[in-house]
Amino acid sequence: MSHSPPPFELTREAVLGDGIRALLQATDPGLTLLTPEEHRASIDGLLRQRPGGGDVWLFAYGSLIWNPLIHFVEKRVGTARGYHRRFCLWSHTGRGTAARPGLTLGLERGGCCRGVAYRIAEAQAAPELELIWRREMLTGAYAPRWLKLETASGPLHAIAFLMNRCHTRYAGRLPEEQVVAAIAEAHGPLGACATYLFNTVAHLDELGIADRRLRHLRDKVVARIAEAGSGRR
Repeated sequence: MSHSPPPFELTREAVLGDGIRALLQATDPGLTLLTPEEHRASIDGLLRQRPGGGDVWLFAYGSLIWNPLIHFVEKRVGTARGYHRRFCLWSHTGRGTAARPGLTLGLERGGCCRGVAYRIAEAQAAPELELIWRREMLTGAYAPRWLKLETASGPLHAIAFLMNRCHTRYAGRLPEEQVVAAIAEAHGPLGACATYLFNTVAHLDELGIADRRLRHLRDKVVARIAEAGSGRR
């Protein structure tokens, strides 16, 4: 008999306490995780490469928009040219299970992506980025890079998490109906995969960011959930 993992609340305290690492180790023991030393080396290398000095900007295009966890001193809407957000990363432990994986967002080449840029004070950059690495970079599913963003206050360079296409959980470009089914049906310790989509669209709308692809996907997922509900009656 299989047992579902208990719910997990994604808070700053939980991440700093390595709660996500513990969750991954418990639900997917065969998954290779990056070490704290590898995280620090990655962060140090990225900071050495940053254009200019001063405060550090972080680009959010998915759950970091509505649950950033980090301490920041400013946020701006920004546009990354040459990249777009896509549901292209399988989630076996957060928004899904091994039996019914969900999908989460990655940043892929092509098009453009509007999101939120967070400014982190220079003195706090290293520890705040370590928190983000403990949250987003445990499995190496993303490739952190500096991207140039356009904002209403002028251009800036920010760290962004691009999709690592060599990762075992990279889903590639899936048929729309498969994406809809995965998001509508998957549920994991972090909650329903559909909630991840709905929260992202709702907060983009609040910011005045119209992402037609995600709105269309949301409507399809809502319809599929409603259809499944009517079929059970």
